Amino acid sequence: MRIAFVGKGGSGKTTLSALFSRHLARSGAPVLAIDGDINQHLAEALGHDGDSLDAPPLGAHLRDIKEFLRGTNPRIPSADAMIKTTPPGSGSRLLTLLGDDELHTRHVRRVDAQGVDVPLMVTGEFDESDLGVACYHSKLGGVELYLGHLVDGPGEYVVVDMTAGADAFASGLFTRFDMTFLVAEPTRKGVSVYRQYRDHAREFGIRIAVIGNKVTGEDDLLFLKEEVGDDLLTHLVQSSWVRAAEQGREQGELEPQNLHALGILRETVDALPKDWAAMHGHAVEFHLRNARAWADDRTGGDLAAQVDPGFVPGPAALS
Repeated sequence: MRIAFVGKGGSGKTTLSALFSRHLARSGAPVLAIDGDINQHLAEALGHDGDSLDAPPLGAHLRDIKEFLRGTNPRIPSADAMIKTTPPGSGSRLLTLLGDDELHTRHVRRVDAQGVDVPLMVTGEFDESDLGVACYHSKLGGVELYLGHLVDGPGEYVVVDMTAGADAFASGLFTRFDMTFLVAEPTRKGVSVYRQYRDHAREFGIRIAVIGNKVTGEDDLLFLKEEVGDDLLTHLVQSSWVRAAEQGREQGELEPQNLHALGILRETVDALPKDWAAMHGHAVEFHLRNARAWADDRTGGDLAAQVDPGFVPGPAALS
């Protein structure tokens, strides 16, 4: 299952992404964490100690990723003809989670997250050549292509720390997830992003649930219930464990209330049905939108022809 963590800047979405990834890995479940935020802090939140993770960022290797994923798909003549929304078809290379393939071998690094290894991929930061001429969504193209070609099985998890605010709706990446968890503090600013996400998500049938964070008492919880209603799934209390971890101090176990909340997140995800047809349908829709809006002119081709009629990714497509 693919899970996105979104929310206002400072809401704690990166912290929650790290906590949930660690919670899953500690149970022995196959999990891959992806840092898709413009501020690349997920490795640090997981517990990485050091200046460099030594993980080649996806955003800096988009052409190589396209060349690998297009495989022998006759509808994609070259990597230059492929854009981030190009859906897989017959002949495309489909990926299994943490498989023994070129993409995973190059881009995945394992982070010691308080005594448990968590595999991590990163999109990468802006560099000097990007400043003033590129938007961050160009970096996220690697994540979009990866998820578009991934066939994840039952009990497998991809956890993506997304960009802050409602910025994720500037691309079709928001449709690539089985569940989107929106992290909200108990403040008016904290729930404002929720309203934007709710309205966009409903338009496309995207599953969304709100996770209250930094809750200090009944008044905070009541505020969230009044503002969010039935979309409030669970909440985490203000955590001294998290503060100690962020300061690099020794800590024991996560607070029982917060550990229970992480369990609710997993139970919720595990109860969801996987809808490959709907997910692929969204991918095709956004590909055609991009083709009409700019990509046909940019590439000089008819990118609608890249859509393979009748092809639906999923376990059956692997064979």
